[in-house]
Amino acid sequence: MYENIVLKPPLFEIGLKGYLFGKDALELAKAADKISKKYGITIIFDPQHVDISKIAAETENIYVFAQHMDSIKIGVGVGSILPEAIKAAGAVGTLLNHSERRINLSEISKTIKRADEVGLATLVFADSPEEAAAIAHLNPNIILAEPPELIGSGTSVGKLQEEFISKTIAAVKKINPKIIIANSAGVRTADDVAEIIRLGAQATGSTSGILKSKDPIKTMEEMIKALKEAWLEIHPC
Repeated sequence: MYENIVLKPPLFEIGLKGYLFGKDALELAKAADKISKKYGITIIFDPQHVDISKIAAETENIYVFAQHMDSIKIGVGVGSILPEAIKAAGAVGTLLNHSERRINLSEISKTIKRADEVGLATLVFADSPEEAAAIAHLNPNIILAEPPELIGSGTSVGKLQEEFISKTIAAVKKINPKIIIANSAGVRTADDVAEIIRLGAQATGSTSGILKSKDPIKTMEEMIKALKEAWLEIHPC
């Protein structure tokens, strides 16, 4: 866990995957930057690697994370993503073990250690409470646990997530209460965002729910507003 960065809940993660890049990604990042400041909410923004430098240079409030990195050290490694290069580009963290870029537990451990060495926060995905517990022993900054069958499905938050979130929170907090717990599968509306926070998660996020909407910036703001309101219901002070 890299502790020289303040990631204060509630958080909202916006993963661009391969949907946006270049000037379109920068436009959304600048909108997210304004929304983050307006609502006082921490937004993690994950662009394509080639866009990290531009977005980091032209925003002030969002936290730019890489979509992935490798555990390699400076030297050989054609095609691999070097931690030092991500840091130099302006990223403050990285995602690991996304369902579209899975790595084993040993590699997760090595990559978290490299991130800590370089000075990058880590957001690690898990597909079950049991995997979340295993990852918690490796001390990432954030664990984003979500049922794999709901990722990108457009299925609204329901009973499955309620049980999933409660089990994940119990498992992770028992091991390391400092780890921030997020859940975001199936998030497509502001109501989904609010419900996940009410179920106890400290963070959530969306990709297709925002990027496939008719007005991504409007949808993004509606979700951030709902996040803040739901958080204040539970944490009024």
